[in-house]
Amino acid sequence: MKRTAFLSLLLSAALFAGNANATGNIKFTEFDLPNGLHVILHEDHSTPIVAVSVMYHVGSKNEDPQRTGFAHFFEHLLFEGSENIGRGEYMKMVQANGGQLNANTSQDRTFYYEVLPSNQLELALWMESERMLHAKIDMVGVETQRKVVKEEKKQRYDNTPYGQLLNVVYENAYTTHPYRWSPIGKEQYIDKATLDEFMNFYKTFYVPNNAVLSIAGDLDVAKTKELITKYYGDIPKGTTAIPRPTEVEPEQKAEKRVEFYDNVQLPAVIVAYHTPKMGTDDWYAMQLLTQMLSQGKSSRFQKEIVENQQKGLAVGAFMIPNEDPGVAFMYGITNQGVKPEELEKSMIAEVEKVKTAAIGNEEYQKLMNQAENDFVTQNQRVQGIAENLATYYTYMHNADLINTELEHYTKITKEDLKRVANKYFTKENRLVVYYLPKAQQKKG
Repeated sequence: MKRTAFLSLLLSAALFAGNANATGNIKFTEFDLPNGLHVILHEDHSTPIVAVSVMYHVGSKNEDPQRTGFAHFFEHLLFEGSENIGRGEYMKMVQANGGQLNANTSQDRTFYYEVLPSNQLELALWMESERMLHAKIDMVGVETQRKVVKEEKKQRYDNTPYGQLLNVVYENAYTTHPYRWSPIGKEQYIDKATLDEFMNFYKTFYVPNNAVLSIAGDLDVAKTKELITKYYGDIPKGTTAIPRPTEVEPEQKAEKRVEFYDNVQLPAVIVAYHTPKMGTDDWYAMQLLTQMLSQGKSSRFQKEIVENQQKGLAVGAFMIPNEDPGVAFMYGITNQGVKPEELEKSMIAEVEKVKTAAIGNEEYQKLMNQAENDFVTQNQRVQGIAENLATYYTYMHNADLINTELEHYTKITKEDLKRVANKYFTKENRLVVYYLPKAQQKKG
C-alpha cells in the first residue's frame, strides 16, 4: 500500500474513533497574539492526528446588500493559492500528506480546516498562515471561482428538489436584518464585482484580529505555541474597522403566508417562527422543543403526521445556530393526494399540543438523554472539538461552553418548555410557506 493511501486510511479511522475526552472535561489553552489572533489549543494523544482550523468572523450578514455572496465566494477563492503555494495546490498538498481539508460559510462565519497526521502540524499551520497573509487574488482566480460558484448554485439550490427552502424562508422571515439573504447570494452581484472590491473584502475581514486559530489533537502545547509565533506572529493586524451589522429585525406582529413554485413533484409546507438570541435560556428551550417535535421515530411529528394520519411523507423541525436571533423551521412534504392545507393543519395542531398539553416524564427524560448524546457525539472527533471551540469563542467569547453548555439544556424544565412554546409559537410570529410544484402555478 502506498504511504499516502495508508495515511488516509489511518486518518479516516481516527476521525471516527471515540475521543478520550468526549465524555469528560475537554482541557484547552487559549491566548492572543499581539496582532489580535485568538488561539485555542486542545491536546489529545488518543490518535496520531491533528485538526488545524481557522474561523473568520465573517459571513453573509457582513456583506453589502448589493454584493451578496461575497463571503461564500471567498471560501472558494482562498483555495486558489498564495504567493508561495501554486494555484490549485492546496488540496494536493494536504492529500499528498494523508490529510483531508474543507471549508464552509454561514451567515455569521467562514471556517477552514485541515485534518492531518500529527507530524504534519507545521504544514497545516504554514498553509493557513499563507491563506491569511498571502492569498492569491487575481482575475484568473476570480473568473475560475465565478464559474465554480455558479455551478454549485445550480447543483445545490436550483436543481435540487426543495433546494430553495432555506432561501425562501429567510427572504420572507426578515425585512431588515441581513439574514434576509442567504450565503450563496445572487450571482449577478459576483459578476459585477471588481478586483478592487475583492481585495478590500480580503483586507477587511481575513485578518488575524478577526480570526480564531483552533487546533485539536496529537500536539505538544509548548512546541505548537512556538510554531504559531513563527507563522502568525508577524502577520500585521488589520487596519480597517471591521463592520458589524447593527440592524435589528423588528418584531413580527402578523402571520405571513407565501407561495413558492419550483421543480418539485409533491407540495411541501414550511412553518417558521422567529427565535430569541442564541445562548439565552429561551433559545435552548426552543432547541429542545424542535427536537421533541421531530427527532427520532418516536417524535411527535413522525408518530402522528407520518404514521397515524399518513399526511406527510417526511417531516422535521430544526434550528440553525445563528449568532443573531434566528428562525425555527418546521417542514413537511405531503403524502400523495394530500393538500398542503391539510398538512399545515396537522403540523400546527402538534405545535399547539406542546403549548397546552402536559409533557410526560418519559418524553422529557428522552429529551434530556438526546441532548446529552448529541452534546457528547459532537465532541468525539478532533475536527469537531476544534470547530466547537472556535464557534463558542467567536459567537459568545466563551470557549469553555464546550464543557458547560449541556448544563443550559438540562436545567430546562417541562414548565419552561410550555412557557417558551406559548411565547414564540404564536400565529403572529409565524411564517407559512407553501412550496408548490410549478405545474400548479396559474398562468397569466
